[in-house]
Order: sequence, then structure tokens, then C-alpha cells
Amino acid sequence: MAVISLELTQAESDIVTFLTDYYERDEASLIKHSLKELYEDIIDKQIINEFERDEKVREVKFLTASQI
Repeated sequence: MAVISLELTQAESDIVTFLTDYYERDEASLIKHSLKELYEDIIDKQIINEFERDEKVREVKFLTASQI
């Protein structure tokens, strides 16, 4: 397991304190959660970009719930 040390400004530290209280998480789990969310955003953007690229090249079809 890696250990990371962060230097935060007072404003950033205040934000972390606010978020830990708001989400009722400790600092480490809050940062881990945030990293996962940021990574998921990148993956989502890649999938959307692929879909939009495919949509320009060919007709894209959607399935209904009953078809799935």
C-alpha cells in the first residue's frame, strides 16, 4: 500500500474538513472516493466519445427494455 502526503492551503484544508463532515467520512476515504469518481468520469467520457464517433459513421440503434 502506498502512502501519499499532501500539502494543502488553508482554503483546501477547510474544504476537506467541510466534506469530511458533510459526507461523514475520514479524509483518506474521502480522497479515495474522489479519485474513483474522477477516474469513472474519464471512462464515461471515453465511452461517450466512442458512441458519438460511431454515431457519425453509422446509424446507432437503441434497444427497448423488453429487448434487453
